[in-house]
Amino acid sequence: MQRSSTTENWPDALELGPVTVLTGQDQGKYPHGNSILVTGTNEKILVDPSLTIAERGISFDVDRILLSHVHEDHIPGMSRLPGVPVLCHEEDAVGLTSLDGLMSMYGLPGEIEEEFRKEVLEDFSYAPRKQVSTFTDGTTVDLGEVNIEVIHTPGHTRGHCAFLIPEARVVYLGDIELSGFGPYYFDAWSSLESFEKSLQLCGEIDADHFVTFHHKWVVSGKDRFLGMLRDFGTVITERELAMLAFMSEPKSVEDCALQRFVYRPSVDTKFVHHVETRSAQIHIDRMLRDGRLTQVTESSFRAA
Repeated sequence: MQRSSTTENWPDALELGPVTVLTGQDQGKYPHGNSILVTGTNEKILVDPSLTIAERGISFDVDRILLSHVHEDHIPGMSRLPGVPVLCHEEDAVGLTSLDGLMSMYGLPGEIEEEFRKEVLEDFSYAPRKQVSTFTDGTTVDLGEVNIEVIHTPGHTRGHCAFLIPEARVVYLGDIELSGFGPYYFDAWSSLESFEKSLQLCGEIDADHFVTFHHKWVVSGKDRFLGMLRDFGTVITERELAMLAFMSEPKSVEDCALQRFVYRPSVDTKFVHHVETRSAQIHIDRMLRDGRLTQVTESSFRAA
């Protein structure tokens, strides 16, 4: 790996053949992220234009924008490229065409949604796009001697995708971020079961470099990646085992939410209780279905 000399404003960019990793602030710590620029002989495609791109500006040509999924932190750099065509998976396109569509993907309670709407508009420069092109699983985007292959990896959103660039042996993982926090599957358009299948699929991708939008940046080496992917997925199991231990006596969804199985007690944001409640409901429903929990009263459950 070597530093890129082709992108001004990006002293921390990294070149992996035709792929340039545009390193976000703090290596992509939210609300920032790590974008990639893929260069072929016919065009250049920018993937997930981050808040760092919105703040630093763009000193290179971009022919199209490709999104791994439609969330507020993956689109702010689009404000720098208002006339550039944008592509996303067909399942997530509603989030680009209107703010109401984007909010429907999160499923937030009223007061939180109202505040978040303002944040998305003011801090992430959201502007609806009336013309959005879409792709599906298995689509190949030909840039001229370089290709981007779409791998549908739902779970975080319905349309979340990874992108494989075979000529660079690079795969861009979006929000399959490999962090210690673990998978995030708590929105209205998320799915725990889909996320687990996507993690399994990611383990089968033939690549040498694995780029995450947040936190881990570039992971090189398949064995190293597989270990981090396994640890990332294990967080789901750890959440459920902790819940089962807590529910040795009857507990409600609210009891589990207050106990916190997702966020540390020190985290204090407006989203915490909503996410903890969603997580508790998702895991309780699953453990009821597979017999690990039994229902004691209308609102309480106990480990079987």
